[in-house]
Amino acid sequence: MATPVSIEPRPLSRREAKARTAEFLADRPDLAERLHRIRRLGRSVRSCEVHLTNACNIRCKGCWYFEGGFDTAVKELTDLDRIRAFADRLADEGVNQATLIGGEPTLVPRRVEAFVERLPYITISTNGLRPMPKQGFEKIAIAVSVFGGGVLDDDLRAIRVNGSTFTGLLDTALGHYRDDPRVLFIYALAEAGVEHIEPTVRKIADNGNIVTFNFYSEHGTENPIRIANEQRVLDEALRVKELYPETVVSHPYFIRTLITGRSHWGGRFGYDVCPSLSVDNPAHEQRLANGNPVIPGFNAWGADYESVQFCCTSGDCGGCRDSQAVYSWLVVSGSRFLDSVQRLEEWLDISESYWRQWHWAPYHSSKPDRLTA
Repeated sequence: MATPVSIEPRPLSRREAKARTAEFLADRPDLAERLHRIRRLGRSVRSCEVHLTNACNIRCKGCWYFEGGFDTAVKELTDLDRIRAFADRLADEGVNQATLIGGEPTLVPRRVEAFVERLPYITISTNGLRPMPKQGFEKIAIAVSVFGGGVLDDDLRAIRVNGSTFTGLLDTALGHYRDDPRVLFIYALAEAGVEHIEPTVRKIADNGNIVTFNFYSEHGTENPIRIANEQRVLDEALRVKELYPETVVSHPYFIRTLITGRSHWGGRFGYDVCPSLSVDNPAHEQRLANGNPVIPGFNAWGADYESVQFCCTSGDCGGCRDSQAVYSWLVVSGSRFLDSVQRLEEWLDISESYWRQWHWAPYHSSKPDRLTA
């Protein structure tokens, strides 16, 4: 599962990082307040992920969930009382944010409701074919998938369970969620769809929604994250970000890291640095001991609400460039951005853009006081 360990320059010790930060902030008190807000938010949100159901109403090409056999690995729990008890247990353990995936969460809204009633910060990941009701779900965040964009999105996603195809999946999702502040479109960029990036983002902007970029990993193939012309994809993604700065909430640094897999300090995204793994899964004993940060207390749970999954996605680390795992890597790597005050400010921009994605977060664009949260 794991990729080989990469060799990176030695990170600063905690004492060194603290001294360097104090040095920079002495001349930039405006950054001190921003840093305080980001750290306070990071400490206040403790996250988990839950495979809410094994069922889905479409079969996307390259979907890690079905390619990896997650739909058959465990028996799905359907008892609402037991699901509520599981959510209560999470709350008792200090977890207050859950990302609910599948399968397709909109197929089981009462299970979503069980988490909404018990945890303050909820995100669901959906294909967009069915709408998530507003009543009772006003404060949740809704992450809607897009693969490739344009006509390529239908080619990759608009496939029924029986194998038949249809058209207009993205348009259907846009229709469900016009001007809906809860919604973030997670747009998985594919090399074959470079020409679709701008018109797809324009559609999302005209619909009154925001978007972040993801990386289309074609799971089930020999090289899921191969791009022949990396620079072409990167240049177009950055160009569209500049055209639509309020719609595309992804930070340019994040976009570069997402597409190239590389950071400015020489680190390369992979198992040995990915922070989005389940800390209670015994397979990670050596990873937890290597000194690279992880998301505190994070676990991903199977649809039996008992089994602790390997990580936030497939466990195929060599074929993964998941957007939220990459973003989390940058956010937890603040000490790597202390070579200059400009780098520190860049890390603050990256971190704020991460939190801007989610409707329940104080940095979301719908919050009138987001800059002083």
